[in-house]
Amino acid sequence: MQDVRGAKAVSIRLTKEWLAQEVAADHLAGTLGVYQIANEQQDVVFIGYAGGKSRFGLKGEVAEAFQRLSEAAFVRWEVNTAYMSRYKELLMIHVHDNGQLPLVKQPLALGQLRPAG
Repeated sequence: MQDVRGAKAVSIRLTKEWLAQEVAADHLAGTLGVYQIANEQQDVVFIGYAGGKSRFGLKGEVAEAFQRLSEAAFVRWEVNTAYMSRYKELLMIHVHDNGQLPLVKQPLALGQLRPAG
């Protein structure tokens, strides 16, 4: 994707590769950030974040989400110290793309995004 100047545009969607729970457990750390959980068809079913009050950061939050969600099969994440802003951004993108919110960690008042492409 390119912008009008010919520069490569950066997607605001989380586009990292989906990892199975077993594989992800070896790569997750106790860091701040956001994550998406998907079902077997790689459809996002949950969006969450690991904040300053999260036990064990992303590693702990993702493990808890996998225990709670029976349909959880894959995860992808992004380490980000601005996790709450990024969390809201991912929720708004999901609503734009799918017309509704997925399951969320905490319901929030959201604005609207109309991402390019």
